[in-house]
Amino acid sequence: MTTEPRVEVLSIAGCDATPATLALVREIAAELGVTVTLTHTVVATAAEAHARRFIGSPTVRVDGQDIEPASRTVLHFGMT
Repeated sequence: MTTEPRVEVLSIAGCDATPATLALVREIAAELGVTVTLTHTVVATAAEAHARRFIGSPTVRVDGQDIEPASRTVLHFGMT
């Protein structure tokens, strides 16, 4: 049994790059012939950014894993 990958895009409100990022995720999934569960989450507070380990806007995670390998060593989170 295979499950759909969960792709989450996190961003701050009004992030100009978010629409293009969401479109790119959809485009790549279509090119690969993969159905994904795509969600967009707006990070609204510094506390939420810290709790979600949010390093910048937009952030893309697949099955909970940030696609940016360097994010795994980041200790400073915030609303950027």
